[in-house]
Order: sequence, then C-alpha cells, then structure tokens
Amino acid sequence: MEFSLVFILVLFLIGFAGSFISGMVGIGGSIVKYPMLLYIPPLLGLSAFTAHEVSGISAVQVLFATIGGVWAYRKGGYLNKTLIIYMGISILIGSFIGGYGSRFMTDGGVNFVYGMLATIAAVMMFVPKKQIDDIPLDQVTFNKWLAASLAFATGIGAGIVGAAGAFILVPIMLLVLKIPTRMTIASSLAITFISSIGSTAGKILTGQILFLPAAIMIVASLIASPLGANAGKRVNTKILQGILAVLILGTAIKIWADFF
Repeated sequence: MEFSLVFILVLFLIGFAGSFISGMVGIGGSIVKYPMLLYIPPLLGLSAFTAHEVSGISAVQVLFATIGGVWAYRKGGYLNKTLIIYMGISILIGSFIGGYGSRFMTDGGVNFVYGMLATIAAVMMFVPKKQIDDIPLDQVTFNKWLAASLAFATGIGAGIVGAAGAFILVPIMLLVLKIPTRMTIASSLAITFISSIGSTAGKILTGQILFLPAAIMIVASLIASPLGANAGKRVNTKILQGILAVLILGTAIKIWADFF
C-alpha cells in the first residue's frame, strides 16, 4: 500500500474530524471513523483498506483519542469511579476476546457485527430518557452487576470491529443504568479507554494493525479529542444526544445498504 502526501492528509483529516466528535459526545470515535476509513480513501481514488485493517487502525487510534477526552473531563466530578471500575474490567476482558477472535472472521463478518452494534445503538438513542439529568451527581446509583454484564457483552462486539464500544455504552448508561448525560459522557470515555487496551492487544497479537496509518490517526486524535471535549462542556445535553443519534443511525443505514 502506497502512502502519498494526499493519502496521509486524508487520513489525518478523518482522524481529526472523528476525534473531535469523539471528545464532544463521549465516544471513542470509531462509529464515525470506521465508515470514513472504509469508504473515503477509495472514493478519492486512493488505496482502499480492508475491514480488518480498518478495525486494527481504529483500535489503536481509539486508545489515544480517549486519553485526551478523559484528561479534559478529569475535573468537575463527572467521572464516576465505581461505574468505571465495574464496567471497565468487564469490557476489558470482553474486548480482548473480541479483538483476538476477529482474526477468524471474514471482512463481511466484521462489517455485519459493526452493522448490528450500530443498529442497536441507534434504536436505543432514540428512546426517550426521563429526567436523568435532574439527579445530583453525588446521588447517582446503578445496578453494578447489570452494568458489568452489559459491558462484557459490548466489549466482545466492540473488540471485533476495533471500536471501544462507547457508541453502545452511552445509550446503555443513559437508558438502562439511568446515569446523567454529562457523567455518562465523561465516564464512558474512561471505560472506552480501558476497553481499547483489550481490543488493541488482541489486534496486535493477531497482526491486524497497519502502524503508519494508525500513527497518523493518533496524532490527529491527540489534537482534536481535547478540543471536542471542551466544546462538549458548552453544548446543551439534548443537542449532544441528538448529534450522536443521527451519526449512529446514518452509519447503520450505510453499512446495511452495502452489506445487502
């Protein structure tokens, strides 16, 4: 695969755009970058990535994108440590299993899993949430074992596609666990970071990562993710949820249209 200056620039812009959205809405960015990496380079006449290569690049990039987002949210009381511990450990195990096991799947199989995850997330994002943002941050409670089991299942699917699962975690935390929006966004970034360690390890061990494209995406992530997180603090929570829902729905429709 040839990496011209134009190709490198396109990869950087994809990484920057996806990571800005990632930091703003509390996702690892793969929900946006997976289809962008898959479709934009060949659309511009550049070399195309396979689904396995895209998932490998995404896994490494998400690892670094989430660091910037968590750092931006480290103050303000939005990080729920108990939630992060229970969901983080479970999703780490699940994402390693998914990341390692994806070597035995076809490109079509990886895209199918991605389409399923995006569809589930899109449906959940459009279900109304009842006054969860009225709960004081120091009074938030949740079912710990339900949180852990849902995180484990999410981790397996997310590990397969090289995501960290935040686009599933966010609606789960909002809808099922009833976590306030800003705490969900901040805590999901921390959980996503832990998840991406597992999926990245699985991809590296099975040789699914192209390191130069991943490095370009990482540089873009470290610049854009904190900018997005700071922008997210100033945006209405309903607008943030709406942006995320539209992104997820659009991606799901595109993946299924191509699959069939």
